[in-house]
Amino acid sequence: MAKITSHLWFEKDAREAVGFYVATMPNSAIGRTTTIPAETPSGPAGSVKVIEFVLDDQNFTALEAGPLDPFNHSFSIQVECDSQVEIDSIWNAFLDNGGQTEQCGWLKDRWGLSWQIVPSLLGDMVSHPDRERAKRATEAMLGMVKIDIAELEKAFGKD
Repeated sequence: MAKITSHLWFEKDAREAVGFYVATMPNSAIGRTTTIPAETPSGPAGSVKVIEFVLDDQNFTALEAGPLDPFNHSFSIQVECDSQVEIDSIWNAFLDNGGQTEQCGWLKDRWGLSWQIVPSLLGDMVSHPDRERAKRATEAMLGMVKIDIAELEKAFGKD
């Protein structure tokens, strides 16, 4: 069976980024680190590094190979959190490490990678069959920077 791995190209500091991600996300670990022993289009032998890692059981590979294309919003990593405490902890860890807030639970880390720090219940709310309730939750989320579960629940209303 095929193995799916998300691949992230870093200009520099991949080891530092991966170390931060693994320290911030539960059930995460750094795997094998390889220095490419041959000359590549990115540089001489030894200049390109490959770091395998897992974030909460999701496979990733970080490649540190100099400038190419910067990260942008077309790729982001979504972290679904079960509580406000978890959202706050992860959100604050990114901001304390040089990240920048955006809208709707999005932030950009100091390496330029986009993250969505959202409650796991958000998907159920916005896809709820009662479209008025779904709309209220969606509109509440769209007005937030960091997601506030209590405010989402208030906007969504009770069953």
